[in-house]
Amino acid sequence: MTATEISIEKLTIDEARAELERLSGLLAEANQAYHTDDAPEISDAEYDRLKRRNAEIEARFPDLKREDSPSDQVGAAPASGFDKIEHKVRMLSLSNLFEEEEVAEFDDRIRRYLGLSAEAELVYTAEPKIDGLSLSLRYENGRLIQAATRGDGSVGENVTANARTIADIPQEIKGAPEVLEVRGEVYMSHEDFAALNERQEAAGGKTFANPRNAAAGSLRQLDAKITAARPLRFFAYAWGDHSEPLAETQMQSIERLAALGFQTNPLTQLCDGPSEMMAHYKAIEEQRATLGYDIDGVVYKVNDLALQHRLGFRSTTPRWATAHKFPAELAWTRLAGIDIQVGRTGALSPVARLEPVTVGGVVVSNATLHNEDYIAGLGAKGEVIRPDEAGNPKDIRAGDWVQVYRAGDVIPKVADVDLSKRPADAEPYQFPHSCPECGSEAIREEGDAVRRCVGGLICPAQAVEKMKHFVSRAVFDIEGMGAKQVEQFYRDGWIKEPADIFTLRENYSSGLQQLKNREGWGEKSANNLFDAIDERRKIALGRLIFGLGIRHVGEVVSNLLARHYGTWSAFETAVTEAADFSGPAWEDLIGIDGVGEVLAQSLVSTMNQPAERDSIDRLVAHLDVQEAAKPQTDGSPVAGKTVVFTGTLERMTRAEAKARAEALGAKVSGSVSKKTDILIAGPGAGSKEKKAQELGIEILDEDAWLDLIGQA
Repeated sequence: MTATEISIEKLTIDEARAELERLSGLLAEANQAYHTDDAPEISDAEYDRLKRRNAEIEARFPDLKREDSPSDQVGAAPASGFDKIEHKVRMLSLSNLFEEEEVAEFDDRIRRYLGLSAEAELVYTAEPKIDGLSLSLRYENGRLIQAATRGDGSVGENVTANARTIADIPQEIKGAPEVLEVRGEVYMSHEDFAALNERQEAAGGKTFANPRNAAAGSLRQLDAKITAARPLRFFAYAWGDHSEPLAETQMQSIERLAALGFQTNPLTQLCDGPSEMMAHYKAIEEQRATLGYDIDGVVYKVNDLALQHRLGFRSTTPRWATAHKFPAELAWTRLAGIDIQVGRTGALSPVARLEPVTVGGVVVSNATLHNEDYIAGLGAKGEVIRPDEAGNPKDIRAGDWVQVYRAGDVIPKVADVDLSKRPADAEPYQFPHSCPECGSEAIREEGDAVRRCVGGLICPAQAVEKMKHFVSRAVFDIEGMGAKQVEQFYRDGWIKEPADIFTLRENYSSGLQQLKNREGWGEKSANNLFDAIDERRKIALGRLIFGLGIRHVGEVVSNLLARHYGTWSAFETAVTEAADFSGPAWEDLIGIDGVGEVLAQSLVSTMNQPAERDSIDRLVAHLDVQEAAKPQTDGSPVAGKTVVFTGTLERMTRAEAKARAEALGAKVSGSVSKKTDILIAGPGAGSKEKKAQELGIEILDEDAWLDLIGQA
């Protein structure tokens, strides 16, 4: 008699353990045959019977439940929210291309970086860019142990229980490296999306704007049973942490993933150069409407993994890959009016208020109008960008019929206006010269396309937007503290600046005004927020600098500054000493590769403005600012040294030389100063070499430099 013929009540512990192992294998094979191979081997009724038997045995023998139990496909919801998972290898985004000529430029950049001639062979893969949610799956010894969303690229949400419910994601894989992180996109087909919205509407629930939102919302459900009821799919196209390479090329690695049981996109193809890349791009574009799922472009990747390794990464994107977006989809609608929004830097941004219209499958009711020149039909240099038949600029007025498109299939913008439909009483739009939020003067500096409010901290819009930026995922990432909470607390006078966030527990956990008594809050949610705030008192230096919301100082520059100065104290001292835009501290600041004078002036001016500085000092008093992480520089002969490259390098490109130096812990500067330790001078070196000689700085040619770093 086999174990399946034994009633559950009569199973011994050993028989139950063996039966659960058998059922797990049978159900995994059935899932593979049904969802991946489209060749079912058992009936639906038999599948349901096996799964039900598995659950009943687990109920009788709960201690025997397997980690890869089929029951986990509808597993229990986490108590509250998702745990965070730190990615072993960062999940980066892609740079974007929009025009055909940019494909050749991308190829040229790759060749220049690698030092390859125009005739040298350089093969790419081209694949559809799925419009879904990025997901990383970690397998150890062939078993799925965790799944994480991309999050901010470094830390994602733990959605393991939910990912186990997706049929395209195997619970076990055979023949894989001991450790393998498989990455890809969770998506929903058009047919499944339409059916889901019909069910949601019939049940009086929320409907979704597009399949991507539906997929993202479904994967992030706290109850995995809800995710299991949503028809999610998964395409694998990349990998993260791994104990051994899948193959030597991108295409071979994708084929290996398919052999391991993952769905990979059949439209992925090898292309020899830009002409073949464009041909495949157009072929995919022609099929776009018939694919049955959303794509928003084509992704190109260098096929040779050794070349990918040489090319490496920028701060947020790989050099060896890019996304070629499809042309934005268009629609015409009526412009009901123009509203002005004030951003965290005081910029007055005009927004078109539209009669709702569907563009690219999404209902659009607002679109950006950029600035006052754009409304007038002019470009950044005063050129006409929307000419009428006589070549005069077509301005935009309330009541006009306008053409709307979604740039990169994401941001709605107004492209054109139909003058033949303009109402007779339509008046030219007068851009405000005062802030609609605080009444302060709104000025436009020479050479600037944007008009800005000068109100600073007294402007509520700027204060609120700065704090929204401060709590955002890329900065302090405070769980439970988003834009809605910032607006609520600011409106009620609880917070006026970032420092106030860190006094919320002290001021509003007891007494008459308690957060737990507010509508939408309770004791548990209030304490959770206070705890989340306390967890963010320890903050990386780069994140803090970025969080200050200083004009021109973005995430990449913030991390550059953090690596250069190392500590908050050193950074603060340096920008204070540079207050008059001169002297050693100023020269050191503008000597940082990637920091220009406009950016440096904005940084120094903000940090030395009394009210702003007092606000920053109050904030830092609540924080434990971490020293910037140092590169792995054990044994590096140039760790901590400042180097400058000048002239022509013959054995590597300038970009490659800079990347290697920084990886060894050196600081790469664009100018020679007393703080420069080494000048690497190639043929054609000019004034920098002369200045280095005058200052007595060590000068090396390229061969000596490579000998020094051990890469000759």
